[in-house]
Amino acid sequence: MPRNTYFLPTKDADFDAFFHNFCQQVTQNTAGQNPTWTAIPAEEVAALNTAYSAWHAAYEATLAPHTPGVTAAKNEARTVGGKALSDFKHRFIDRNPQITPQQLTDLGLHERKPPSPHPKPDGIPDVEILTPHPRVIHIRFRAMNAPRWGKPENVHGIECLWVIGDTPPAVIGDLLHSAFATKNPLELSFDENQRGRKVYFAVRWETGAALKGDWSDIFSVIIP
Repeated sequence: MPRNTYFLPTKDADFDAFFHNFCQQVTQNTAGQNPTWTAIPAEEVAALNTAYSAWHAAYEATLAPHTPGVTAAKNEARTVGGKALSDFKHRFIDRNPQITPQQLTDLGLHERKPPSPHPKPDGIPDVEILTPHPRVIHIRFRAMNAPRWGKPENVHGIECLWVIGDTPPAVIGDLLHSAFATKNPLELSFDENQRGRKVYFAVRWETGAALKGDWSDIFSVIIP
């Protein structure tokens, strides 16, 4: 499927009406002595109208009794026309500051919406350490005071830094290894020769936009 054709109607009759209106709106705003959309070359508008004319002729031929070849020609014209629309929209409409929200609606397109904000995650994770098997540690997480275990809304997952040591790390930067989980629990596995040693952790939330929350305190557990 051509790039960005998701905005095109599925039915041929609706596609024809959309294409016709789109061309009309573009022509009205780029033609005349004082065009509103000055960044769109006239030859590109003419090419778009030519693509519509070719599509419409092929489509109109299928509205009367016709042969399979006529249908095939219509389908090919729709593919070419859809690509012409998609390319024109991508090159001259999507990021054109001269086009107002109302003009987008007139074109049959949805108004541009700003990207959803991804604020920095609030708070630090509440965690519970479990040791279900030898050499395995599970870190179960939730928001502070949440009734259920799991990540809070608008959080992608939990980041964990850890290190095995004989003395507590002085700062977060001393935690040399990292792990990440999007669902409970975060699991860490260790070698047989690491059993009985102490592992130190710190955790924080991360959003889908890779914005980080604040680190928890450093805590520890003995590797089972």
